[in-house]
Amino acid sequence: MDTTKKTLIVFSNDLDRAMAAFIIANGAAAMGDEVTMFFTFWALNLLRKPEGVAVKKTFMEKMFGWMMPRGPDKVVLSKMNMGGMGTAMMKSAMKKHNVMSLQKLMDTAREQGIKLIACTMTMDVMGIKKEELIDGIELAGVGTYLGAADQANLNMFI
Repeated sequence: MDTTKKTLIVFSNDLDRAMAAFIIANGAAAMGDEVTMFFTFWALNLLRKPEGVAVKKTFMEKMFGWMMPRGPDKVVLSKMNMGGMGTAMMKSAMKKHNVMSLQKLMDTAREQGIKLIACTMTMDVMGIKKEELIDGIELAGVGTYLGAADQANLNMFI
């Protein structure tokens, strides 16, 4: 076990949970730790490009694509969203208190060399294609995450 390695499974695409995951990851990286974030199920939406990408999909894959948000600017709060009003209020309060936006936290994570891995099994299930993801994302299965987790002294599920 290496005390300078951290891993996070990011499962949710809720704004507050995604913010927490990236704040923790960026904090660990700023302290010099090697950080791996493994995105699965709904969290894959955080990694999607905001614009549509022309890729061949089955009908079911197209349905998933239409129903899911694209990128960090489209996600909402897990509690008190209130049709988007709560999310807007939270973003306003965060800006007032100089809290980085989720997009900026994600950009900072990539600048710090945090490894962002998209779960290939979930991509297959949800019909998400590599071309739809932002640049710099690694694709791997759960075995890759487990290998990193075996070496880390901190493993989180968010």
